[in-house]
Amino acid sequence: MNIVLFGPPAAGKGTQAKLLVERRGMVQLSTGDMLRAEIASGSDLGKKVKDILAAGILVSDEIVIDLITANLARAEAAGGAIFDGFPRTLAQAEALDKLLGSRSSLIDRVVRLKVDEKALVERIEKRFQDQGRADDNPETYKERLAVYNAQTAPLLPYYAAQGKLREVDGMGPVEDVATRIEGALA
Repeated sequence: MNIVLFGPPAAGKGTQAKLLVERRGMVQLSTGDMLRAEIASGSDLGKKVKDILAAGILVSDEIVIDLITANLARAEAAGGAIFDGFPRTLAQAEALDKLLGSRSSLIDRVVRLKVDEKALVERIEKRFQDQGRADDNPETYKERLAVYNAQTAPLLPYYAAQGKLREVDGMGPVEDVATRIEGALA
């Protein structure tokens, strides 16, 4: 099974993906984690990505698609992928469908975590204090949310038209949200 966890920055996608990995044995393909690993490596790509993320804009489709492609075989061997932070644009969604189709696979479910903006701001501030992630800088957050709304939210009708979209209340205790996600995957 291949799952897309969908929602704005700080909606809890990473937390829920980790729970799905534990419970289902699938592989989490987090573009955010992959990009942060590139930054930490000090590679040329990492330096470029660092500047892009610091500005609060999305990394190019080409870069993230290459990262996904490089990690897809590992997910397939585990029985499926949990896409976290990907796709973010219609071009990425179409490229993912094409990539999976070439491997006789597809996206089975898209789970949208619905949360309110005030809660997102609080999550960002807490995560920035706890983890110090540069892409969680509260000043940068509003730009990330605006970019999400402009470029990523239009994916909802794309997946709804395919009958794959399930909306889940992303508010409340982590375990409650996890239970709602499991119900959406059934």
